[in-house]
Amino acid sequence: MCRDCVKEPFKNRDRTCQETGTWWLNFKGCKECQSMSDASISQFKKTEEESGDEEITYQHVCKCGHVIAEHSYSFEIDSGEQLQEYSMNCMLCGVGGDSVSIAPDDPQRSRGIF
Repeated sequence: MCRDCVKEPFKNRDRTCQETGTWWLNFKGCKECQSMSDASISQFKKTEEESGDEEITYQHVCKCGHVIAEHSYSFEIDSGEQLQEYSMNCMLCGVGGDSVSIAPDDPQRSRGIF
């Protein structure tokens, strides 16, 4: 991973969690070849558990082969709390997390958003 290639390493992205893609607004350019062109995704790996939990990892790589950042995304179902939990951790794309209730009688939803 290369801090010189990003504007703000591990920027707080609040509730944003990307399972694929790249947040180009945070890309400064490749420190190795000075390219500002699109990097590619390599070493994409997705694992899924029987429980529905999912983990995705990949690398953001410049066309010159320089590794800009490693991206990690996870999705978990917490059946005890009846939540779907998402998280993202990447030097380029940032850090984010979110929880969504899957309970039929969710007190957060019952307040209503009108």
